[in-house]
Amino acid sequence: MFAVRILSSSERISRVLAALVLLVLAGQCSELKVRVRLSDGQITEESLEADSERDYISLEFKQGDGTLITFIADIRQDVKVFRSLILGELERGQSQYQALCFITRLDHNEIIPSESMAKLRQKNPRAIRTAEEERGLEQMTMNVAVNFSKASQLSGHIHNVCAEAQEAIYTREADVKYWLERGVDGSMFEILPQAVDFPALQGCQSSTDLWRPCTCSYSLKLEWYPCLLKYCRSRDATGKMTPYKCGIKSCRKGYQFEYFVPQKLLCLWDEET
Repeated sequence: MFAVRILSSSERISRVLAALVLLVLAGQCSELKVRVRLSDGQITEESLEADSERDYISLEFKQGDGTLITFIADIRQDVKVFRSLILGELERGQSQYQALCFITRLDHNEIIPSESMAKLRQKNPRAIRTAEEERGLEQMTMNVAVNFSKASQLSGHIHNVCAEAQEAIYTREADVKYWLERGVDGSMFEILPQAVDFPALQGCQSSTDLWRPCTCSYSLKLEWYPCLLKYCRSRDATGKMTPYKCGIKSCRKGYQFEYFVPQKLLCLWDEET
């Protein structure tokens, strides 16, 4: 359990503190370490950071295969960023790691406010967490490439998070339309080749030619993140029942990204087994 401290009345404070699994301290910026059980049963440590002044939340952890996943929710800009640093297969000519960045629009109900996240503290840091709610799998067709040098218009975090993935930053046409309506520079976007441009284009999983273009599929899962605030009720001085924040709900959500690559060599994980 996680909870948020409310300073409106001493009664509410005592009730919240009595039930907390996490203690809550004031502050604009904080970092939280959480032990999480992955889908394959392995245990990883997630690092969560929140800054209420800059209005963002970040999450980072390693998967069982060593892939480093970073997630940024830029709440002020309504942008979320996923970055994967995937260990390369040296025997197949890959470098030490391969970096990917996926950028999409952030919906307001996806994660708790940054000021609430910045106040969370753990009482039992050795506890192994599992998400309370499963939010399923979201499939996304990432058919637009993003120019790294101009992407800071979308979010200032992209410059740091996606620096290793400058040639592999993707988004969706629907999100591009939204951002163009908000006045961003359209020259940062480039529509990727479609099946109509390559009649023989197929999924990388079924392609046997490492040098042919194909459609790559990449999946990741946020195993544990604070997605909703919980509210309790108490009586005020007049006897009226009033709600107050008394905790958080944790969620798990999967994402599957599909995008064009000029050669299968850039998508070796997407193979038949």
